[in-house]
Amino acid sequence: MIKKKKKKTGRRLFDGKDEKIILLKLEEAFAIGASDVEACLYADISPTALYEYQKKNKEFRERKERLKEKPTLKARQTVVQNLDDKELAFKYLIRKRRDEFASKMEIDSHDRDDLEKLRKELCDLTQNKKWRRVKRKKRK
Repeated sequence: MIKKKKKKTGRRLFDGKDEKIILLKLEEAFAIGASDVEACLYADISPTALYEYQKKNKEFRERKERLKEKPTLKARQTVVQNLDDKELAFKYLIRKRRDEFASKMEIDSHDRDDLEKLRKELCDLTQNKKWRRVKRKKRK
């Protein structure tokens, strides 16, 4: 019995476009923080083609995720390099050491429950005082 070779039918992965050029465009887009859809628009491919390629190429998927982090890393470098600016340095400290430098106090859910109880008690006390004042005025 003679085995027939399977013919590759159906749509080609990048619609017949040069794979190297498509990958370069995708990497360029991901390096500036583009989403998958934006990168696909830039490379002129469908998101489905990107996802199919990623299924076959795990290394590319991992590289894509690393490339997407580049803008954040560059922003961090810029901030740290410009810490001579007092205002920027203070904003940085507020973000990184909130407990020490933030002017507002953050309240977690446990604290909120305690505050709500205190608020209710305070309301009850103030209402009782008002009631007592009204009652005293009526006696006179």
